[in-house]
Amino acid sequence: MKWIPTALVLAAAALLPLLGGDFYVNLASQILVAVLMAASLNLLVGYAGLTSLGQAAFLGVAAYTCAWTGVKLGVSPVVAAGLACLMTLAVSALFGAIALRASGLGFLMITLAMSQVVWGLAYRLVAISNGDNGISGIVRPSPLGLSLDSPGAFYWFTLLVVVLALWFIAILVRSSFGATLAGTRDQPQRMAALGHNVWLIRFAAFMISGFLAGIAGLLFVWYNKYIHPSALSMTASAEALLAVIAGGSGTLAGPVVGAAVVVLLKNYASAYVERWNMMLGFVFLLIVLFLPEGIVPGVKRLLGRGR
Repeated sequence: MKWIPTALVLAAAALLPLLGGDFYVNLASQILVAVLMAASLNLLVGYAGLTSLGQAAFLGVAAYTCAWTGVKLGVSPVVAAGLACLMTLAVSALFGAIALRASGLGFLMITLAMSQVVWGLAYRLVAISNGDNGISGIVRPSPLGLSLDSPGAFYWFTLLVVVLALWFIAILVRSSFGATLAGTRDQPQRMAALGHNVWLIRFAAFMISGFLAGIAGLLFVWYNKYIHPSALSMTASAEALLAVIAGGSGTLAGPVVGAAVVVLLKNYASAYVERWNMMLGFVFLLIVLFLPEGIVPGVKRLLGRGR
């Protein structure tokens, strides 16, 4: 019976384009992209115990690869997406090989530094990235001949991709690999003594996390039909990390709730408050004070206490 609330939420989400206008459908698409981004980071933060501030780099690499190959080389959106996934895997392998030489604060700082390098290259490599002007004119794919140009069609496509990604993550964290990954988070020395290759397990998790962030990058660039170096900034990585912590790291629903909170505040608070980041910080402070474990675990705790 645990699947009933999830089924009801999915049914309500699927009916949104029939009930809401284009503004709310587009806003929901933005939330879904942020959910996938936060869920990919949660695989590192919550399940591997590796806090990263470089997740936006993978989103940007996938987005720029898709945009450049599609606009400059004229390849189809499907081929561009495949090349983007391969490029993201290559970059995540390089980043993982470097960053996993450290842990804790050192890991966080290395991921931040490498992400800033990619962000800087997006501005400097004008021949590829078009610099501060960004790349526009990206064409959305047409799976099975169905156009994704309308807000509703793209929302349904994004919902399907995100649900499949979350289902994959749920299977992964509940598998034997997920158990060993949690073991490397809690007792890395004991796991090594038992014969597990701690570095390789973390490297595999880093690769999967980067790949999923790359999928979020594809959805991001198809939604906006435009990519700018600001998408790779530290702010973008910090927002994903904030969504994970606010929603509840190490939970499947936490990144979903946290990403929704961040995107909604970003869209609505910025309309009334010039420095909306202050509002976001204030909300995060309240969450830390009253629900230190995150919204989802905190609400479960309060409901359990009420019972």
